[in-house]
Formats: sequence, structure tokens, C-alpha cells
Amino acid sequence: MQLTFTAEGRTWPIRLGGNATRTRAALLASLPLRLQLHTPKIAGSHIYWHAPFVEDVEGATHVLDAQAGAFIYWPVRQFLEITFAPLQAENAEITVLGHLDAPVDGIAELAAVLKREQGHRIIEGTLALANGAEPEATDTSPSVLPADLVSRRKVLWSAMPEDIARLTVSRAIMHPAGPIFAAEAEARVMHELLWWIRAGLAQYDEAVLRQTMVIAIDKTATRLRDFCHMDDTPALLFALRDATQGTVPLAALVDEAILVAGRIGAWLDLLIPWNDLNEAFRAALD
Repeated sequence: MQLTFTAEGRTWPIRLGGNATRTRAALLASLPLRLQLHTPKIAGSHIYWHAPFVEDVEGATHVLDAQAGAFIYWPVRQFLEITFAPLQAENAEITVLGHLDAPVDGIAELAAVLKREQGHRIIEGTLALANGAEPEATDTSPSVLPADLVSRRKVLWSAMPEDIARLTVSRAIMHPAGPIFAAEAEARVMHELLWWIRAGLAQYDEAVLRQTMVIAIDKTATRLRDFCHMDDTPALLFALRDATQGTVPLAALVDEAILVAGRIGAWLDLLIPWNDLNEAFRAALD
């Protein structure tokens, strides 16, 4: 099966392959996707966007073994990525979903634009089934989650929340850098902790995991509200915190919280001109 990835007026084919049936089904169920592309902060040599689903690793390929042009899913970071060269040293296992069915040069050129432009503008793209391709059957079981939470998460995914977008406007002391960096770090750390909680579902007592999740969400929501001057986004997190203290199945709540935290962190990340900051840091040190 072939997908079509489009960005900046160019189109690339991606051919799906391998045996990652669970992740593949989740991907196909999410298509077509409107994407906001991110530049790497550490590993380089790839472009990525956040995946609107949560799945464990399948196939367990080491990320440094992914070939140039690989189309991968990185579970704990919840990214879908296209590589174009070897990554810098990192230690993680990823799922290979397929391969770019075209030379990698175009993706490398897109990555250079993305590296230079992130924080100045949001570079969008699309991912869809290629013409004539038919989606695979997907699970249509009803959700066990509160309908209001699901609805609010969909709104969060559809567009950048206003309380995040306006963080770039303030010119108070150490603004906008202070609130944006603090908020992005809070969301990213909570997102990673939620993945740790997910990994512990079969190992640790559920009551302990629920309490840990409540504390983590409450801390992040409070920081975003009280220190980063946000309102609607923390309100969604507080609603998740309250749901975690109820009777909704924990596994479903963890996945929902991962989707929310990942998306909050992703929107915040897009505001940051990472390359400019890195160059300024280098210049200051040199």
C-alpha cells in the first residue's frame, strides 16, 4: 500500500511494508492527516510530526539501524518520521512502517527549510492514501472515555489553542522565552512520564499508577496556569486529572492523556526557533 506525503508544494510517495499490523492499522485509521512538521532538536537527519494514536513498538528496530528514507513510528516520543541520513547517537527502539519510494534528496531539502524556518512559521503538510488505495478495516468499538474529554482532545488536535498562540505576544520580563520554554518542558516531561506509566500497567498496582498520574497531571496543569499564564489548556488537563480519579478504565485514560500531553507539547514546540537559539548558544560559548 502506498501513501502520499505532501509539503511545501512537493509530493513524495511512501510505500508501507513490514509486519507492524497494529501500528499500521492505527495509522490508516487516522488518514487523511493534516500535519505540522517539526525540526529535530538532537538527532537530526529526519523530519517528523506527532502521531494521533498510541501504540507500543512493533518489530523493535534500533533507531540507529533505520535506513535513509525509512518511514518510522517512534512510540515513546509519539512521532511519525521520515529519515534521510543516519541519526546521531541515540538509544531507542522504533517501528519501521515503510520506506520513502523516492530519492531522499527532496526530504533533506525540506528538512533544511524546516530547520531554518521553525519558530518563524508553521510548515504544514498532509499524509493520505495514494490514489486508488483502499484503507484496511479498523476497530469501531465505542469509546469508554467521557465524550467531553474526547471532544476537547479533538479540538486541541485540530488547531493551536489561543492560550498557546498568544504566548509569543508578551514582552514582559523574560517573555516570551521564559513561559514558552517552561510550558514546553512541563508538557514534554508529563508526556514522557505518562508513557512510563503506560509501560507499568501490567507491573504495578493500579491505585498507585492512578495516584502518580493524578499528581503528574495536576502539577503540569498548575504550572501552565500559574506560571505560564495559560487557561483553556490547563482546564483540559484538570478535567483529565479528575477523570483519572474516577472509574474510567486506566489504560484508556493513559492513552488519552498521552494524546493530550503530546499535542500540547507539539504546539508549544512549534513556537520555538530552535536553530536560531542553537546558533546563538554556540556563538555565546565561542
